[in-house]
Amino acid sequence: MIGAAMRQLLLLRHAKSSWDDARLTDHARPLNARGRRAADAMAAQMRELGLAPDVVLVSSARRTLQTLEALQPLEGSPIVEVMDELYLAPWPVLMGALRRIPETARSVLLIGHNPGLHDLGLALMGPAGAALGSAAAQRLAEGYPTGALAEFTIASRWQDLAEGGGRLVRFLAPRDLPELTA
Repeated sequence: MIGAAMRQLLLLRHAKSSWDDARLTDHARPLNARGRRAADAMAAQMRELGLAPDVVLVSSARRTLQTLEALQPLEGSPIVEVMDELYLAPWPVLMGALRRIPETARSVLLIGHNPGLHDLGLALMGPAGAALGSAAAQRLAEGYPTGALAEFTIASRWQDLAEGGGRLVRFLAPRDLPELTA
């Protein structure tokens, strides 16, 4: 799976949320039915791929917490940290949170929002990664749909994570999953 010195970073954008109740604050918006189906399908795909984080950082927004609920149970019972600072955070804030991950963590899942998550993915890839022109890199460059998952390998320690410090392994959007294309 991942080499001895390698770390794995999973970036998951919350699934599709509902705008039906205008009285709700943005922070309180829940997933809609399509979002719940997409989150369930992504959870099944993550299990199939053996993606089992040691640590989960999740925004405190209702839609990110409901996305995390759909992933449960996560293999290995990871440490889950709900963080207000991740709500609509720009990518440097997300990077800062990742730099505080304990070095013992081999795999981290961050569940957050756009545009910060998309910008973080692009920053981790860096110009060199984007220039490689892989299909995954091209798709990530084009956008980060709700419910999408990017998997990176990280060669540095978490505290040394920097722009260009990730290698994109895969980029999956809900529309890629067979159970959602039918």
